[in-house]
Amino acid sequence: MSLQIVRRCGVATLFAVLVSGCSVIGLGDDTPQVGERSEQCRRSPSSCMYNGKYEPGERAYAEREAARLNRESLERLKRRAG
Repeated sequence: MSLQIVRRCGVATLFAVLVSGCSVIGLGDDTPQVGERSEQCRRSPSSCMYNGKYEPGERAYAEREAARLNRESLERLKRRAG
């Protein structure tokens, strides 16, 4: 009986390892990875624009966050330049 429990746990563990390994390396996921997505957005910014509906306050938040990120990028460029 205990051998049967060990086998079941071993099979369950093997399955969990395989599933988590596939998610780590991206198998079974057709969405672009972070690097691929940012490269795609650089080539065609309009392809990364969200055209759906926003939840209340979400659009204002997104605009504030974009402005903040732009300011941070500008500050980094200024520091590098001089």
